[in-house]
Amino acid sequence: MPLKRNLHNHRKHDHYKIKRIFWLLLLMLLILGISIAGVAYHNVYKATNIVYKKTNAHKERNAGKLIDNKKPISILLLGTDTGALGRKYKGRTDTMIIMSINPKKQKTVMMSLPRDMKVNLSGYSEYSPAKINAAYTYGGTKESINTVQKYLKVPIDYYVLVNMGGLKRSIDQAGGVTVTSPLTFSYEGDHFIKGKKYHLYGDDALKFSRMRYSDPQGDYGRQLRQRLILTSLLKKSFSYRTFLSSSFLKSISNQAQTDLNRSQMLGLSLNYRKSGNHVVSDYVQGVGKEIGGQDFEVVSKSELIKSSNIIRNNLGLTRY
Repeated sequence: MPLKRNLHNHRKHDHYKIKRIFWLLLLMLLILGISIAGVAYHNVYKATNIVYKKTNAHKERNAGKLIDNKKPISILLLGTDTGALGRKYKGRTDTMIIMSINPKKQKTVMMSLPRDMKVNLSGYSEYSPAKINAAYTYGGTKESINTVQKYLKVPIDYYVLVNMGGLKRSIDQAGGVTVTSPLTFSYEGDHFIKGKKYHLYGDDALKFSRMRYSDPQGDYGRQLRQRLILTSLLKKSFSYRTFLSSSFLKSISNQAQTDLNRSQMLGLSLNYRKSGNHVVSDYVQGVGKEIGGQDFEVVSKSELIKSSNIIRNNLGLTRY
């Protein structure tokens, strides 16, 4: 396996650089951008109240004071595969990324966790071992946060949870996105031709970004198409007025939740924005194994320590 390890750092900064989490970041940026703009205050107030949901997870630090004092913070970003394409069940967190933001260094580190990572759920031992994305299914954001803190040995100060419906509504509100297909494929009734440009709205954009099994690059190919969708959408999101209608804010609020309150969002938007100028993307490397009839990604102790220290370094904490 030496070749795989030699390619590890290259793959981290290539294939995973624009992982699915950017649509989660998009929602956050929309809310923060509107807050800092100081417009539509009443709508923002209502939207943030609907989005806010406290978790009973164990927090290792006083997160509120960290933002007040402009200290590095961590946010667990969770994406569920529900809320669109007819999916209304609770689902699992197909996307789990720890985002550490250091305003002094003006640096953000995003560490992706394999959704099939083998873990023991502290609050649900009867269902263990389990895949880490099942933590949300059994115990919601509380279990997700507790499990991540246990295995990565890093404090989780806040979380942001968004489902596919949030992405769909954002695309529709922006008036669609324009992409050029990197390959020819058909998916759920839609057909795309390599090299052809398409202007897509919510449902079709989700189809374009979701197909995996017919892509010769598998999940990496899917990430590339998601990157195309998100890049187009992010360009439009720079104009915050696109997303100011009260109906949009209310609809997006129903697709997301966070334990960041309104004043904390404003603090982030005012004092942490430059941390987005230097974004480092990374991911925890596992090895595929079948255990008890299930396919897991088994992460070694050394890999967990390595990944933990990357996050801890950006948070200004001592090495694990």
